[in-house]
Amino acid sequence: MSKIGKKPIIIPDEVEVKINDGVLTFKGKNGELSVKILPFIKTKIEKNTVYFDIQNNFKQAKENWGTLRALVQNAVIGVGKGFTKTLIIEGVGYRAAIEGDYLVLNIGLSHPVKIQPPQGVKISVEKNTITISGADKDLVSKTAANIRSLKKPEPYKGKGIRYSDEIIKRKAGKKVAEATK
Repeated sequence: MSKIGKKPIIIPDEVEVKINDGVLTFKGKNGELSVKILPFIKTKIEKNTVYFDIQNNFKQAKENWGTLRALVQNAVIGVGKGFTKTLIIEGVGYRAAIEGDYLVLNIGLSHPVKIQPPQGVKISVEKNTITISGADKDLVSKTAANIRSLKKPEPYKGKGIRYSDEIIKRKAGKKVAEATK
């Protein structure tokens, strides 16, 4: 039995939920998201609560139960509050700027890197901090991961792009050996 799948999801007043042809649709102030109902799962909406139950006692049904509940929870939070990821750029001469729809990064390469955010994702820059926000948790996380992968933080000086809550373990550099007589 799925401990996560058993828990009902309480829907806030600002979020609207509909079931059409095996797809749950959520509307809120941050946009609209839809989640396909996975096989072997029964979905029921009563008042402001969504309930999930399994149709068969297969292993796949149990796995889908918790997965679907987590996806629906993320969609409810996304259209209501939204998700944000914060990246920090560290390094001499490293900087980020917004030019039109593009994020332009100067990160020690021979050329500036231009990134166009996917639809539904908003990127803002303040000094050395990049904030990525949107309703879809998966899309926000993938965008942040793609930006971070351009220049991962290195352990000696800490230069690169890192998450704001990420801790980089620092290594000692080369040590000068003592001259022995």
